[in-house]
Amino acid sequence: MNIIHVIVLAIIEGLTEFLPVSSTGHLVVASALMGIGKDEFVKLFEIVIQLGAILAVVVLYFKRFFRSIDFYVKLVIGVIPAVIFGLLLKKKIDMLLESPLIVAVAFVVGGVILLFVDEWFNKPTIDDEKQISHLTALKIGFFQCLAMVPGVSRSGASIVGGMTQKLSRKAAAEFSFFLAVPTMFGATIKDLYDFYKHNTISAAEMHQDIVTLLIGSAIAFVVALLAIKSFITFLEQKGFKLFGFYRILAGIVIIILYYSTNVLHTV
Repeated sequence: MNIIHVIVLAIIEGLTEFLPVSSTGHLVVASALMGIGKDEFVKLFEIVIQLGAILAVVVLYFKRFFRSIDFYVKLVIGVIPAVIFGLLLKKKIDMLLESPLIVAVAFVVGGVILLFVDEWFNKPTIDDEKQISHLTALKIGFFQCLAMVPGVSRSGASIVGGMTQKLSRKAAAEFSFFLAVPTMFGATIKDLYDFYKHNTISAAEMHQDIVTLLIGSAIAFVVALLAIKSFITFLEQKGFKLFGFYRILAGIVIIILYYSTNVLHTV
């Protein structure tokens, strides 16, 4: 990757991390379009910059992280499914991350669901994180695991999961944001450990890697700061339908490109 690749991918991550459109899916497709090979460092980069974007949640909702111990209990419970399935399916997930076609199919399927989700779950009874039970947090955590398939969208899966449990769109979105913090922190630490454990690199290469990761994370963080509040406002007013149409259109375009050119074939 060169610096242009780093900047472009980080901006895409910051813009899409909290939208129900799959940041990972967009990164996979963008990497293929820019001809970035899927080596181990690129996979690491795409995970680490997600944590950079998600740290924007800690800044914007700083006071919410000091509400109560029970807040953290819910986050721990909610992240348990991702930890279990992530450890069990790590190799399979890494293989899926190389396939734009899988992203495209997930885009279309997820888009169809988003067209109707506002009508399916239109009678919420929970408007605040404090009303979420431990069991509900666990159920939302299982929904979040669907995003291990690139293109599904972590935020989309967990928000819809929250809405199935009677959370309002805003409450579901915010809990999805909170749940992302321990999820992506754990994924980042594990991927960093695995990468540097299994790859022998020089001090100079490690320095360059760290600089690249920091630049990407910083850009994703700043862009995410600008995106989060806009998304919450839009979601409250308009719902999910526009995101559904976008996903379906994007998925169809990716499928056409995949079968009509070699641009999006696994590199």
